[in-house]
Amino acid sequence: MNLEEAKKQIDTLSAELKQHNYNYYILSQPSISDFDFDQKLKELEALEKEFPVFLYPNSPTQKVGGDITKNFQQVKHRYPMLSLGNTYSEEELLEFDERVRKSIGNEFTYVCELKFDGLAISITYENGKLVRAVTRGDGVQGDDVTNNVKTIRSIPHELTGNFPAIFDIRGEIFMHRKTFDRLNNNLRKELIEQGVDEDKIAERLYKNPRNFASGSLKMQDSKEVAKRSLDAFLYFVYSDQNVAETHAESLQMASSWGFQVSDHFKVCQNMQEVMAFINRYNKDRNQLSYDIDGVVIKVNEYKHQEDLGFTAKVPRWAISYKYKAETAISKLREVTYQVGRTGAITPVANIVPVQLAGTTVKRASLYNADELERLDLYDHDTVFVEKGGEIIPKITGVDKSKRDLFATKIVYPTHCPECGTALVRKEGEAIHYCPNDSHCTPQLIGRMEHFISRRAMNIEGLGSETVAGLFKKGLIQSYADLYSLTYEQLNGLEFESEDEAGNKKKRSIKEKGAENIIKGIEASKQVPFERVLFALGIRMVGETVAKKLAQHFETLDAIIAASPEQIANVYEIGEKIAENLIRFFADTDNVELVKRLQSLGLKMAMEFDPNESRSQLLAGKSFLVSGSFSISRDELKKLIENNGGRNVGSISKTLDYLIAGDKMGPEKLKKATDLNIKMISEEEFKAMLNH
Repeated sequence: MNLEEAKKQIDTLSAELKQHNYNYYILSQPSISDFDFDQKLKELEALEKEFPVFLYPNSPTQKVGGDITKNFQQVKHRYPMLSLGNTYSEEELLEFDERVRKSIGNEFTYVCELKFDGLAISITYENGKLVRAVTRGDGVQGDDVTNNVKTIRSIPHELTGNFPAIFDIRGEIFMHRKTFDRLNNNLRKELIEQGVDEDKIAERLYKNPRNFASGSLKMQDSKEVAKRSLDAFLYFVYSDQNVAETHAESLQMASSWGFQVSDHFKVCQNMQEVMAFINRYNKDRNQLSYDIDGVVIKVNEYKHQEDLGFTAKVPRWAISYKYKAETAISKLREVTYQVGRTGAITPVANIVPVQLAGTTVKRASLYNADELERLDLYDHDTVFVEKGGEIIPKITGVDKSKRDLFATKIVYPTHCPECGTALVRKEGEAIHYCPNDSHCTPQLIGRMEHFISRRAMNIEGLGSETVAGLFKKGLIQSYADLYSLTYEQLNGLEFESEDEAGNKKKRSIKEKGAENIIKGIEASKQVPFERVLFALGIRMVGETVAKKLAQHFETLDAIIAASPEQIANVYEIGEKIAENLIRFFADTDNVELVKRLQSLGLKMAMEFDPNESRSQLLAGKSFLVSGSFSISRDELKKLIENNGGRNVGSISKTLDYLIAGDKMGPEKLKKATDLNIKMISEEEFKAMLNH
C-alpha cells in the first residue's frame, strides 16, 4: 500500500468511526455492533502505526468517547474519564498479563468485575452530599446531568460512614430488562393507538436497554427521567486521599457509605482464575436482570496501578474482555409473510426452536425483500440467529457449506400470501404492500384492533385476541358489525388465538366478559368525532391529523365532499394525507361503512357547547401557551381553538404569539426573544377576543 492509498483508507475509516461514535454516544442509536466497531478501530490503529505521518490528534484512535451534546452545561472532569483497552480473545488477555508481569513482577492480584452495558457516569460528593453528576463526554469534559441522576433511587444524595471530604465515584447507569420490556410494550401500545403504520413501529421502538438508558439520562425534563426507573452500580472511587490499599477493599468501603456496588466481583490470583470468572458469566449472564457485555480485569493493588500508569488513552493496569453478541445455529423450517394493518408485508423466518439470550426462539425477522436477497436464503438452510441487544431475533447469515444440493432459493412473493392481490412497492420504500385493504383478512382484523383501541373508540372489554376470534368465527366483518353483537352471541363463545411467537391457545368469553363487551360497545357511541375519524384507520391519519381535519371541516360529510386541494391546504396536512383521504372515500364500501356507523349512533360531526362562544377572530394565527395562569392551560387552548386559532407545541420563527404566564421557563423566554416572537399576557389575549 502506498502513501496515497493509505491516506485514503485512513480518512475513510476515520470518518466512518467518528459517525459510529456520534451514533453511539450522542444519539444513543448505535448502527454497528461493538465487535465490528472494535475491528475497524484496530484496522485504523494498524494503518496509523504503519504510516505515522497520518496519525492525527483528532483520530478516533486517540479519542475516549463521543462528542459533547449541546443540551447541557459542560463540566471538566477532575480526573479524566479514560476508556479501557479491550479484547475478544484469551490470547490477547494472556499478552496483557505478560506485559503487566514484566513491569511489576508476580506479587499482585487481579480483580474481575462485570462490564455493565450502560452509560458511564462520574459523581462528585462534597462533605457526603451529591453535588454534581457528569457523563463521560470526550473523557476530558462531559454533560452535567445532576438533576437527572438525582432521580435514580439507588444513587444516594447523602452518605453515611467515614468517607473523604471530596471525592468522585465512577459507575454505570443502566436499565433492567423487565423495565425496558414494560416501557417498550407501553410505547408499542401508544403507537398502535396513534395509528402508526406497522412497518414504522419497529423503527420507533427502543432498540435495547443501553440505548434507552442513555437517551433517558439526556432528557431535559428530570420528571420524565424519573419515570424511566433507571438503576446504577458504582465501582471506582477517585480521591486525593487514600481510602483503601486495593480496589476490592474500596468497593467494600463504597458499599458501607451507601452506594450500590455489584456483588459480582472476585479477586483472582492468576489468569486461570480470571478466565474461569469470564467463562462463568458468559454462561450465566442471561440469569442477571440487566445486560452485561463482558468482564473488566484490573490490577487490584493501587500501588501497582500507579507503577503501571497510563497511555494517552487507556490505563495500563486494566483491560476489558468483551463477549460477542449471542448467536445460535438453527435450521430454517420455512419463511412466512405477515400482513399488517396497512398491508405491509414482513417476511419471517420460522426456525427449529433454539435457546438464545435466555429465551426459546422460534421465529426471526427478515425485515424486507432486500434483506432476503442479501442473505441469499434457500429452503432448509442452516442459519445463524442473533439477539445482540435487539428486541427481535434476526438471521445474520447462512452456513452455505451445509446447504442441500437440491435446495430451492427463497424468492419474495409477487402477490399477497393472504388474499392473492399483486403487491406494490412505492419508490424509495423498502416495504412491499398489499393494496387490497377492503378484503384482505389480516388487514381487516388489524384495522378492527385499531378501531377498538384506547385512544380510538376505547371499547372496554374487547381485546385484540377477542376481535380476531370474533372475525374468524364470522360474527364480525367490519367495524359496524361490532354494534350488532348481542350478549347471547358472546356468552360462552369459544375461539382459538395465537400469540406473537405463533403459539395457539383456546379461549372463551364468560358471562361477565360478555356483559362488559356489550357495555363497552354502547359506551363508545359517545366518543367525539375526531376520535371516530382516527379510529377509521385511514393511512397517515393519526390522532393529531384527525383532530385538525375534524376542527377544520367539522363534519365527515364535509371531508368526503372536499377536493384534494381543500384538504391539502389545511394547516400541516399536505398532499400525501389528502391523497390517502381521497383514496379511502373513493371506495364505495368505505362510504357505506361510515354511513352505517352514523346510523348506528356514532358521532360524525363536531359537537359544540351552545354556551361557548365561537368565532374566527384568531383564524390563521398560531399560539404557544407557557407558564401558569388564572385558568388552566387546557381552558386557554380551548379558547384559542374555539376562535379559529392553532395551538402549537414549540417555539419556532413561524409562531405568531407566545402567551406568557407566571413561571415560564427561561429557555423558552430566551428563544422567543431571540426569534423576536410577540409575547402577550393572559389579559392581552383575552382583550384580543373581546376586540
